[in-house]
Order: sequence, then C-alpha cells, then structure tokens
Amino acid sequence: MNYRKGYLVLSLTAAAILYSCGSGNSQENAQQMQQALPTDFIQVKSGDADVSTGYPGSIEGQDNVEIKAQVTGYLEAVYIKEGQYVSKGQTLFRINPSVYNEQVNTNAAALKAALAAQETARLEVEKLKPLVEGKVVSEMQLKTAQASYKAAAAQVAQAQSSLGSSKINAGFTYIKAPVSGYIGRIPNRVGNLISPSDPSPLTTLSSINTVNVYFSMNEADFIAHSRAASGNNAENVELILADGSTYSFKGKLENASGNFDRNTGSIQMKAVFQNPDKLLRAGGTARVMIHNALNGVVKLPKTSVKDIQDRFFVYKLNGKDKVKMTQIQVSGSTSQDYFIKEGVNAGDKIAINRIDALTDGAQVVATVIPSK
Repeated sequence: MNYRKGYLVLSLTAAAILYSCGSGNSQENAQQMQQALPTDFIQVKSGDADVSTGYPGSIEGQDNVEIKAQVTGYLEAVYIKEGQYVSKGQTLFRINPSVYNEQVNTNAAALKAALAAQETARLEVEKLKPLVEGKVVSEMQLKTAQASYKAAAAQVAQAQSSLGSSKINAGFTYIKAPVSGYIGRIPNRVGNLISPSDPSPLTTLSSINTVNVYFSMNEADFIAHSRAASGNNAENVELILADGSTYSFKGKLENASGNFDRNTGSIQMKAVFQNPDKLLRAGGTARVMIHNALNGVVKLPKTSVKDIQDRFFVYKLNGKDKVKMTQIQVSGSTSQDYFIKEGVNAGDKIAINRIDALTDGAQVVATVIPSK
C-alpha cells in the first residue's frame, strides 16, 4: 500500500510539472503574437520620376533702358504717359530747341563763309598758274596761293563738322524710344531744367515681349542640373505667378553669371519666357520651377522614412514576420516622396506605417499592399 501511494504521488507531481511547462509555452507564444504589430508594406519598384525644384525670382524685361537727356535745356513737352506702350522711334520728350537751332544757323553761315573763302583761294591759284608759266610772277607766289587754298579747304571741313555736331545736338532735343516697350515713372514735368548729368532718368523703358526671370541656384543644385542636362534629359521650366497660378508658356534656362558668389555659394541664373500677352511686367516676382526627368529611380513615400539626426532609415521586411532597420541615402525629393540613392533596391518590401513604433528586429504581421 505504501508503495502504491508513493507511485501515485510521483505520477501526480510529474503531470503537474508537464502541465506547468506546456502552459508556460502557450502563454509565451500568445504574448509574442500580441506583440507582433500589424504593419503595411509596399514592394519597391524602379521607374521614371519628375523632380521639380522652385526658386524665387524677379522679372525683368529683356531690354530695360533708362531714358536720359543728351543735351541741357528746359523740358518743353511730354508726349507719353506712365505705363503707356510705345514703339521704337516714337518721340517721348522735347527739350526747348531754340538755342540748338540757333547754333545750327550759326554753323551753317560759317560753312557758307568757309566755302566762299575756299572758292576765292581756288580762283587765286587758277589765276597765278599761267602767270608763273609766263614768268610774270614767281613760283613762290603760286605755292603761297596753293597753301591758302588748302587752309580754306580745311576751314570748310571744320565748318561742316561743326554744322553736323550742332544738327545732332538739335536732334537730341527730341528724345525718342530706342526700343518698343512700356514707359515707367516720369518724375520730371514741363518746365524742369534737364541735363545729361541728372542722377535720375527721364523715364525707364522696358521691352517685355520676352522677359528674363533672375534667381540664384546653390552649388549642389547647379551641379545636379548640369549633370541632368548633359545626360540629354528633358527639361521643363515653369513659372508660378504671384497669385499661385502657373504661367501658360514654358521657359528656357540660361546662365546669368559664369561664377559662384563666394559669400553666398550661389550662382545667378535666368529663365527666359515669351510674353506675347504682356502679362509679365518688369519688377514683378514669380517662382521658377525647374523640372528634371529621372529614369530608373527608386522612390519611397516620405511617411515610410525615419529621420534620426539628419540620417534616414527604413524598415525592410526580413523573412515573413520581422523587420530590419536599414540606413538609406537620398538623392532628391518631391513634396511627397524621397528618391533613394543607396540602401533600397527594387523588390524590397518597406514598411509604410508604424514607423515610430517599430524597432530593429521587431516582429510584425505583414500586409503587402500594391504600390502606386
């Protein structure tokens, strides 16, 4: 009887131990299942993408001309209004021409006198030639007469030059448009004394059939753009206007400077736009958007990337139910996506949610959703 009781006690103890072990494994498995996070993944694909970068710019007409007087005088007439469109050669202002017209008259009279003196000197030479041949007068007298004729001819040339200069100055009293465009501010009024040394111009004239939008590009962007251009990638330059709308014409990008500014580390660029409707005006502002097409790039939504002290990480699906934290390098971005340079390849499955809750090696319940 004692033997049977001992055997029963041992059997019950062994059963209790086995039950306890089995119960512990089940609880551990249940806890692991509870800790696994339901996580969505996308399978990465490579494809084409459009990278756009915006730069604030200032608009200038292709020809911006300061209109200044070339002679001194009182402003007698203003033929245009501020903001008016004028054609090349159109008269804009008139300075009182009386003084300059009188100079023309004086120089014209001086020219006539010089021509008369030249004719007199010529006649004297013609008169002396036969007398020298007949030895009536000396050859020295003929040479003197010929010298006088040359001096008279020089006087004629000088008088002609003076007359031409006075006519040019008289013409400068009528100030005309050197190019077609829009008139700017007109600070002077009729009766003001105008001089070429005035610090302010009579007005400015802006030709805006074509406009240049100037902006600064940093060195890294310039290198990236130059490489894209050398690779014959298509390039579109758009203009975002002050009201947020996109300008209807595409532009062309050009260098506005050959060197980087040492102080700012940037280089001046310009985007050239046609402006047939005259919507763009000099002095305005706009945002230049440069688009570069990239082929065969891997992109990820920004929501799938973890930024830790300016380093970027993603969670790759490792096997069926674990993630691996992987550092990546970014080559560019849009408002929604990163373009991946290193760390992710086509075919990898990347977590797109639970980014803040996941850790390296964490267990997940993975759901792969189609990538867009």
